[in-house]
Amino acid sequence: MYSVYKIMFFLSLALTIAAAVAVAIFGLRLGVDFKGGSVLELSFAEDRPAAGDLVKFIDGLAGVNNPAASPAGDKSVIVRLNEVDEPTHQKILEAVSQKYGRVTENRFDSVGPTVGDELKRKSLTAIVVLLFAIAAYIAFVFRKLAKVLSPWAMSLATVAALLHDIIIPIGVFALLGRYLGIEISAVFVAAILTILGYSVSDSVVVFDRVRENVLRLGSRDKFDLVVHQSIMQTLSRSLNTTFTTLLSLIAIYLFGGETVKYFALALIIGIFLGAYSSIFVAAPILTWWSGRGR
Repeated sequence: MYSVYKIMFFLSLALTIAAAVAVAIFGLRLGVDFKGGSVLELSFAEDRPAAGDLVKFIDGLAGVNNPAASPAGDKSVIVRLNEVDEPTHQKILEAVSQKYGRVTENRFDSVGPTVGDELKRKSLTAIVVLLFAIAAYIAFVFRKLAKVLSPWAMSLATVAALLHDIIIPIGVFALLGRYLGIEISAVFVAAILTILGYSVSDSVVVFDRVRENVLRLGSRDKFDLVVHQSIMQTLSRSLNTTFTTLLSLIAIYLFGGETVKYFALALIIGIFLGAYSSIFVAAPILTWWSGRGR
């Protein structure tokens, strides 16, 4: 049984390293929120024009530089271009309507490069601060285990699991950006923070049962068995919670539209990994730390 934990732990480690390498090689394809620019989503009442034709037409308008377009749904197109002012925005809508028939604007976002740089800094700061806050919270909550097991061991195990849960989705989106042109926006940062909150909740459930079992036994003898029993006692709850959450997210991914599709995808990956890491990442690290401290 314990060899299974080791195998799955090293598999998780390999996936995390592979995801980190993908990010290092390809980077993330940043959206307008981070690099500045404008995004325009249009719906066409008649036949939707080819993305290439629409790009060529918009590129010929004054004030527009390096536009790019991608289909969205059955009738819509998402156009990305340089930051444009309101007169240029209205000129684009009027010109497209005259050429392709009635057009409905679903959304328009415009962000300057200074705001994008500030958002990048604040997003990274929020993730780092949250990780430190979680580590301190776990150490405080499990302080009663100090005579048996350092509460900082649980903090280390939790943070390691959280890094696993966010690095792999980031790696996946690095690949999606490289091969499918998927961009990340501020919504992706919200998804990462949501994953962190969900994952730590799942780890706390397992650790709380470990605490109860350790305090009841009063020693670290056969600690690996105690951890395994604690996992088995909480497994049904974790699986049921994760399964019902994933059902909702899959429905959002399939039917929620282009604006929330990849937000849901990030959550699907991260929440699945959160349930996985509490068992096969956090628990093995906790067991290793216990043996180290003897």
